[in-house]
Amino acid sequence: MIAFILLPIYIIIHIYLIKYFLRWMCACDKHFNNKKIRLLIIVLCSFLASTLLIGFFLPVGPLQRTMNAIGNYWYGTLLYTLLILPIGWIIYQIGKKKISPTKVTKNRLFVIVGTLCIFTIISISIYGSMNAKIIHETNYEITINKTTKNIKELKIVMIADLHIGYNIGTKHITKMVEKINKQNPDLIVLAGDIFDNAYEAMDHPNEIKTLLQSMKAKYGVYAVYGNHDIKEKTLAGFTFQYKTKKESDIRMDTLLEEAGITLLRDEYIQLENEVYLYGRPDYSKPGRGIDQRKTPQEITKIMDSTKPMIIIDHQPRELEQLQEAGVDLLLSGHTHDGQLFPGNWLMKIVWENSYGHKKIKNFHSIVTSGVGVYGPNMRVGTKAEITVIHIRFETN
Repeated sequence: MIAFILLPIYIIIHIYLIKYFLRWMCACDKHFNNKKIRLLIIVLCSFLASTLLIGFFLPVGPLQRTMNAIGNYWYGTLLYTLLILPIGWIIYQIGKKKISPTKVTKNRLFVIVGTLCIFTIISISIYGSMNAKIIHETNYEITINKTTKNIKELKIVMIADLHIGYNIGTKHITKMVEKINKQNPDLIVLAGDIFDNAYEAMDHPNEIKTLLQSMKAKYGVYAVYGNHDIKEKTLAGFTFQYKTKKESDIRMDTLLEEAGITLLRDEYIQLENEVYLYGRPDYSKPGRGIDQRKTPQEITKIMDSTKPMIIIDHQPRELEQLQEAGVDLLLSGHTHDGQLFPGNWLMKIVWENSYGHKKIKNFHSIVTSGVGVYGPNMRVGTKAEITVIHIRFETN
């Protein structure tokens, strides 16, 4: 609903952008005053602005995926356009007061400032789209002050926010799996937002399943769902209210099961009868069969507090409560580390731990920036990553 409320503002913004883009082009060369050329530019810009809306109403299929993919690139470019153009406008206004007040010099200044703005926007957009495709490895070393007999060390690879769908497909997941398997991990954890709201957003689900199935770890692969692992229509990142509860598409559940991934839904497993691994439902959308998830105290009450307790929770919430309940390690994603600058600055304000490692007494919180992207198919000032966590225990 919010998306449609904001639609008039979105249209006004594009009318403004088209108007000033045409003005800049005409200032560059008088030949751009040609009506046919101006009409062509208006049609092209209107198409780019409409791709997300077109994709929303199109039936499921290749054309819909194409429209959404183009729209996601445009969405990212638009965000930086709205950040950079005001800076350009300020520079232009200051420049007008400093130069000789003639029409020629003002026109030349307008062309120069406009060119610099366009060059900057295009450069950032290209960099962002290329950077999003590079998967990094981030390592952490922590010590859990609890005694174990059989497990001296534990190497966990955590991945989150894959958002497999319109932006992320087999090529990106192939690179991810290769990097994970090179680590030879003891345990692989998927900390939510594996899918991108719609099962149909995946172009090749069987290939995705095969790739996920090829991930190998000594103790297996475990996952929790996030707020996007549900069947839900989205428009430009905005969701819609439904009368029925939002749940995962049953095909998502089946894909994970057939890929050999165990989904933990307010339940735990134990590694070597020593280390607890507990998976929490998502805070905002707990999914099928769960109306209210267990509290940190309820979780640890069913465990032996003398043994290591690792929690997977998509959103990095309730850090103090988890610490007080005796949890040793929380593994999360969700934030994307802001994904697009200056979003990473804003995330630091919103979340107690928006990215990286935070320690509270003997409690550790590790948040990954994620493997994929949501919405704009770009990363600026952040990175796509797999997170490798080396854990040491106090042993007998």
